[in-house]
Amino acid sequence: MKTVLDVGNAWTKSGLSQFIQLVSSDLKVFGRNSYTLCSDGQLLIRQVLHPETSKKNFLLSDCFYSFYDLRKEFHTCYPSSAAVKDQTIKTMAEYLGLGTDEAEEDFGVWQVKTMVAIIFSMLSENCDHIFTDPETVKYKYETGPCSKSETVDSETVIRARGLPWQSSDQDIARFFKGLNIAKGGVALCLNAQGRRNGEALVRFVNSEQRDLALERHKHHMGSRYIEVYKATGEEFLKIAGGTSNEVAQFLSKENQVIIRMRGLPFTATQEDVLGFLGPECPVTGGKEGLLFVKYPDGRPTGDAFVLFSCEEYAQNALKKHKEILGKRYIELFRSTAAEVQQVLNRYMSTPLIPTLPTPIIPVIPPPYTIATGSIRDCVRLRGLPYTAGIDDILDFMGDATADIKPHGVHMVLNQQGRPSGDAFIQMKSADKAFMVAQKCHKKMMKDRYVEVFQCSGEEMNFVLMGGTLNRSGLSPPPCKLPCLSPPAYAAFQTAAVIPAEAALYQPQALLPTARTPQASAAAPPAVTYYPAQAAQLYMNYTAYYPSPPVSPTTVGYLAAPPGAVAAAATATHTPLLPQPGALVRMQGLPYNTGMKEILSFFQGYQYAPDDYNGLIQLSEQARSVLQAPKEWVCL
Repeated sequence: MKTVLDVGNAWTKSGLSQFIQLVSSDLKVFGRNSYTLCSDGQLLIRQVLHPETSKKNFLLSDCFYSFYDLRKEFHTCYPSSAAVKDQTIKTMAEYLGLGTDEAEEDFGVWQVKTMVAIIFSMLSENCDHIFTDPETVKYKYETGPCSKSETVDSETVIRARGLPWQSSDQDIARFFKGLNIAKGGVALCLNAQGRRNGEALVRFVNSEQRDLALERHKHHMGSRYIEVYKATGEEFLKIAGGTSNEVAQFLSKENQVIIRMRGLPFTATQEDVLGFLGPECPVTGGKEGLLFVKYPDGRPTGDAFVLFSCEEYAQNALKKHKEILGKRYIELFRSTAAEVQQVLNRYMSTPLIPTLPTPIIPVIPPPYTIATGSIRDCVRLRGLPYTAGIDDILDFMGDATADIKPHGVHMVLNQQGRPSGDAFIQMKSADKAFMVAQKCHKKMMKDRYVEVFQCSGEEMNFVLMGGTLNRSGLSPPPCKLPCLSPPAYAAFQTAAVIPAEAALYQPQALLPTARTPQASAAAPPAVTYYPAQAAQLYMNYTAYYPSPPVSPTTVGYLAAPPGAVAAAATATHTPLLPQPGALVRMQGLPYNTGMKEILSFFQGYQYAPDDYNGLIQLSEQARSVLQAPKEWVCL
């Protein structure tokens, strides 16, 4: 039996209850007990009924999870009629020649009567249409793994932005209640520190569901509005896709609640975790329901994922948030299958370095330094787009690019290692800097205008060391000791093709120059090793706090063969690398460790300023701090 419902006027709890009771009593008269709704399109049920009842926390009857879309059925019955998206009750009635006057009575009553007339026409002997394939609404979101080998249609993916950081995949599925999300189709995005960044990629079963999801742009989740944009299948696979058989086996148990544990002791075992959780929250499959996250060399990261068979057990586990295991408190969060894949992919692709790499020698023979002094031969760019790179800055400078000093473009990073929107450029003279500031001030770069100010090398150094430069003058860095960036190493280097015209902007070699007894003697030429394909250079960028500039103080090194290293050492009569002990690496730091805690930990240790004078040119203010007694600095 087909029942026509004016859903727009019946979404309240009392209205729905009255409707169900009315239909049930009518069915008993005909000796039947089942029926299927028929709606004018999908919007009323998918975009009104299900979202509103979900917000008001009351359950819908099963009859609202299956319905017929009258517009689709009409187009199937009459293929020559208008497209489904252009259909209305009035156009369908006009196509059939039904003479109904919408001014005769209430508009809702007219709609219902007209829909009944249309359905009877479709069921008549002339058409003999059969309603066979109803539209369905999923009862709940289904979790599951996703493989990188899968093909994901870009027309089915959206990006949701502005999510509360504690939101789970179930919360996102509830936000899109009424729309059918694909199995394992919610992927929460993580930032560089492995924490959620308030974004998620959601994959729907088809493009029609995706288009309906886009209409929920700026709808609210709690007190926050959520932005919804189109995304691509490649973006979804990058976040949710995985290749690990271990993860696939772990996620093969369907409809499980996943909890992420963070901060575990590195010595924690499966028995320790099961004992910490206790009998009130049993893990699915015992030890098989635990997945420890490890580095490629087998070292633990302190993270683990746990499977629970029901929501009750997961809630009991979440109550243990920040309880103590060993000597550390453990954080517990809701997680998703996509987050499991993402965390595993991150740790497997970017491991920490267990040991220092083989000896290295600088690519660029002459050691370039950052200029100091009060001469205003530099310019500051403020308000750069966060996606802007050095090439964009060079295009922005136009003809003035020829007046930039070699290695003179410095991108300022924030504490998270991301572009801050500022950059400094060293010009060949103060006049050139003045001309650039006049010509390029408030000039557009992409969709933003950029402010350009003339400044001195001393002011530039001050900002790069962590201070601020504004109209009120200079503000000192947050820490009284300057923290210089050590050379950046990588366990697995990747090749980056450097164009020939970019040769002037290669990173500076940071190894100290060779010392000789006679200071006035000419330094021996630096040894440079180039691989067979000289166009491919290995560039490694690492940002430390305070933000270092990108171009001159990051490292661009090539690993040299033992023979070349020996020849270099013989030619310079001095070791190419700093002496042992000049650089230390700390592992196992608590997540909330700051600069002050590290300073206190190394209290009493000191570096001689002469050991790193050749590393970077310092201003007199910074040099005086470094030479103060009982002080030390991180290299």
